[in-house]
Amino acid sequence: MGMEIEYIPAPMRPRLHRRILGEMGRRIGETYRYDTMLWRTAFAGLWITCFLAFTVTLLGVPTGFGVPADILLAASAGTIILALTGNMMAILLSLTGLRIPRLFAGSLLSEIGIIVLILYFADLEIEAATAVAVLVSLLGAIFGLTMGLLRSKHMVTGLLLAVLLVLSPLAVASSGPEEVPVPVNTAADNNVVPLEASNPGLPGTYAYRNFTYASGRDLHREEFGAQTDLISPVVDASDYIKTWPKLRSLFWGFDYSALPLNGRVWMPDGEGPFPLILMVHGNHMMEDFSDGGYAYLGEQLASRGFIAISLDENFLNYSAWTGIPDSDFEVRAWMILKHLEQLGDYSKEPGNPFYQKIDYEQTALLGHSRGGQAVAMAADAGRWFKGDSVLAVTKQFHITSVIALAPTDKSIDGQQARLSDVSYLTLQGARDGDVHDFYGDRQYIRSSYSRGSNAFKSSLYIADANHSQFNSDWGLHDQSFPTGLFLSRTGIMNGNDQRQIAKVYVSAFLETTLHGNEDYLGLFRDYSNGLEWLPETSYYNRFQSGGLRQIVTFDEDRNKSTAGRIGTADAEGLRWTEELAKDRQSKSKSTYGLVLERTALQGAKAAYSIQLQTGATKDAALSNTEGLTFSMSNHNNLSSEDISNNSIMPPDIEVELTDSNHNKARLKLSDIKKILPLPETLFTLTPWLEERISDDKYGDISEAVFQTYELPFRRFEQENPDFEPTKITEITYYLKGTGDKIMLDDIGFYDEDTLSR
Repeated sequence: MGMEIEYIPAPMRPRLHRRILGEMGRRIGETYRYDTMLWRTAFAGLWITCFLAFTVTLLGVPTGFGVPADILLAASAGTIILALTGNMMAILLSLTGLRIPRLFAGSLLSEIGIIVLILYFADLEIEAATAVAVLVSLLGAIFGLTMGLLRSKHMVTGLLLAVLLVLSPLAVASSGPEEVPVPVNTAADNNVVPLEASNPGLPGTYAYRNFTYASGRDLHREEFGAQTDLISPVVDASDYIKTWPKLRSLFWGFDYSALPLNGRVWMPDGEGPFPLILMVHGNHMMEDFSDGGYAYLGEQLASRGFIAISLDENFLNYSAWTGIPDSDFEVRAWMILKHLEQLGDYSKEPGNPFYQKIDYEQTALLGHSRGGQAVAMAADAGRWFKGDSVLAVTKQFHITSVIALAPTDKSIDGQQARLSDVSYLTLQGARDGDVHDFYGDRQYIRSSYSRGSNAFKSSLYIADANHSQFNSDWGLHDQSFPTGLFLSRTGIMNGNDQRQIAKVYVSAFLETTLHGNEDYLGLFRDYSNGLEWLPETSYYNRFQSGGLRQIVTFDEDRNKSTAGRIGTADAEGLRWTEELAKDRQSKSKSTYGLVLERTALQGAKAAYSIQLQTGATKDAALSNTEGLTFSMSNHNNLSSEDISNNSIMPPDIEVELTDSNHNKARLKLSDIKKILPLPETLFTLTPWLEERISDDKYGDISEAVFQTYELPFRRFEQENPDFEPTKITEITYYLKGTGDKIMLDDIGFYDEDTLSR
């Protein structure tokens, strides 16, 4: 009988998934094993940078509850989100088994991701957002690690990291864009005789008072609420606005069917009546009110005998929480007209501050940014508001003048404002990081004047001005945070200086067009006449009036051999083409110019000539005129190195007139006015970032900017006493310098404008 063997089964191993789960549990249980006191202290640096990132974001998209509330919300949101995502990442890192401080590393990775998302939605391209996020997060990590090392008595290492932390921002700053200096034009350069007039940028002699009119129900500003001086009705914009989020109604306390007519008034003391100026802001953040930022102009104008009113249209502005109302451009213009209606009613009420104070024949509109477009639309209201009873007010108030500070110029319902015999002034900064193209130039081009009109148009392009500083409340940055942090402040003029330019030009313009003061007209013909009143920078201006007898605008046809209705043209030694004038993004300014580029060898002739045909048309063009006028844009290429080495010179241009007796007289253009290079602007901190913000919104570093030149016939007669201006038969432009390149526009003859004409 065989031996019976007892079978003892081997112990069963846990199934694979249980082993995996067990190992995962063990590793998760050791998630914070390597986060020693050093790394836990270093976490504070990450928290600080995350808190700052959220704070900057909320300052750019305010809640409307005030800065302290926004900072508290930023601290709470940053803490909660970083804690949640940091711990989640730490758990994931623990599963890898890596022997690293996982909470610190997970929080660092989470913070990078958070900042990338913030910057990506702030219009930075993904690679730029990632680069900035990594840099900022690493700086926060180094700061935290420095604190941890100092706390753990590793003083030397901690101090070395502290030095690295201090030097890093300096290295970043030193790698910023090389500014392209532009020679500053001064009166001494051109031997200009200043105007015999008082500085229009100084206060006038009128005492004035400041008060408000409003609905009386504003939830955020007492001066438009219970403390308003005059109650105004609300207006219904439901014909134009169809959507209005409930959150917007909750913030303001009203919707589009009950928009308030709120205004800040600066009124001169005296019997009156006084000219009226309405001022309207642009599209800033809705929660950061804009209408108070033009008090500097209101006070200035009231002291000079104008009723100035800053209109409140903040409820039409953008909010990160509720967007922007539809048709906001039309409604901005419509609200201006509704204010005029209300002011007309006030002026008829005995005892009202406006009673018999308004000069209906002398009304001006001033706007900034979107407001700059809105005022032009209001002055051309029939184009958008046909059938609306509000049009009646344009017959009561004669809008004679429009001023646009860095305006937009968007097509609305397929149309754009066209001003006829309305004086127009536009100011634009070359360092405008918001409306970075000179859109006011387009409205300038679309403004026209009949023969004998005493209206005129003028533009001023300012090399070192930006967008926001025309409003004293908008701060230093042209983009809201966080995007605004990446805009360069290098070279931008002081805000008070920029507003001084606005005071000089706005006051002089209104003194000229509303008070009929001819003393300041020369400022708009040539900025050099008022340089003693202006801060030091470079200026470029255009001017045109009913006194212009145009020969050629280059918009008539695409035949470069024709010169308007009364001339033919030819050239030698030049490449000459009719081209569109373009902005920074190579988009059309809706006007053509003639580009002349010298190709002739040194010493050879390079000239463009216009031959005027004899006849009544030419005789009429020359009758009672004072000189030759044209606009020119300097297209000589420049770089910062070229300027510093003086290796590229401004174009050397000479202009010659020939009469029917073959008498010639020639002037060197730089003897009339210094020819400045175009401003070249990099808007962001580095050239690399310039191409990676807002889909390369900034485009080229410069655009076609024209300067008007007026060459008096008397200067030609001084060169050749036999020359007879009334018998001109030919106009010739000589390009003397190698590679000279210019664009010409609006060639014609001018007479001396008088407002009494």
